[in-house]
Amino acid sequence: MSMQDRLDRVIDTAVARKTIVGCVVKVRKNGKEIYSRAAGYADREAEKRTREDTIFRFASVTKPFVAAATLAMIDKGKLGLDDLAVDHLPWFHPKGPNGEPAPITIHHLLTHTSGLTYDPTLEERDPENRVTVGILDTDRDAETNFRPLNNIPLAFEPGTAWAYSVGLDILGALIARVHGGTLEEVVNHYITGPLGLKDSRFHVTDRERLAAAYADGAKGAIRMPSPYYPPRESGWTAGFSPDRIFNPKAFQSGGAGMAGTAGEVMTLLDTLANGGGRILSRNLSEAGFANQVGTITCEPGMRFGFFGAVCEDPSMALNTMAKGAVQWGGVYGNTWLVDRAAGITMVSLSNTALEGCMGAFPDNLRLAVYGV
Repeated sequence: MSMQDRLDRVIDTAVARKTIVGCVVKVRKNGKEIYSRAAGYADREAEKRTREDTIFRFASVTKPFVAAATLAMIDKGKLGLDDLAVDHLPWFHPKGPNGEPAPITIHHLLTHTSGLTYDPTLEERDPENRVTVGILDTDRDAETNFRPLNNIPLAFEPGTAWAYSVGLDILGALIARVHGGTLEEVVNHYITGPLGLKDSRFHVTDRERLAAAYADGAKGAIRMPSPYYPPRESGWTAGFSPDRIFNPKAFQSGGAGMAGTAGEVMTLLDTLANGGGRILSRNLSEAGFANQVGTITCEPGMRFGFFGAVCEDPSMALNTMAKGAVQWGGVYGNTWLVDRAAGITMVSLSNTALEGCMGAFPDNLRLAVYGV
């Protein structure tokens, strides 16, 4: 059975079982598209089929866009990896577990080794100290939203451990301040503009093409209200607000705030995988897919780079991946894989959380790609 046939079977099964409502899956090998398919419904209730130009909420697929923009600014001498965040963002000065000011660098923010977390209780604190983590709706700007982090001790000293975090949100605010203007303007200046990407934005460019958001349900995916809180046992307890993308007052979340198409995500990742093209130097592009955290693990068998998790030991990894391959996703239902040694880039955007990001679906897609 060919890779294309295996992918078709995975997608057909997920849609038929109603664990995935709609998706767009693309694969390139050595820069050439070898698979592209839209399946299921962008809006099930309206009977609107998914198309290849369907716009999806990115969630953490935003992160490689913001990471690439940060690295492009480093290329241009605007920033340094070892710069202290507070030197560029004076209002951000959290303390370490010992109560002393924490020397958080841009490198720490990129690699989730800053001591910050994605603690869902941050969204449940009293109104004065409530911190929204980039998916739940808010009318706050980044400074107002994240300043309370200065009152909450870090989970660990920067550089000593790994924890998935709001670090890219802080980094987004930082690069916007350094560049001057909004985060969307920064990403457009360094990344989406040079690549000719028209839909990858912190707002929806065409509401008619926007997929509805769905959540896992016992008898198949359910349409997600706004706001929506998954059950505690789901493994992701931060709140969702599908309508956040329409709120111009909400801070532009560097960790979760963009929307766009699978084709544009593919263009970004494949450009980075093949040396950075017009947007980034080869050295920094390659660094983005390499281990940047030393002996610190983010998952069994996995380290972390600037763009995602790097597979160091396939025998220990929870996902099917080759050594050196890099993978991450987005909680609204997205996953991606870059295997530079094999020349493979795979992108799957779906409208179904959490299945499309953390369920069997992304695992099965990787199995299909690798022919396992």
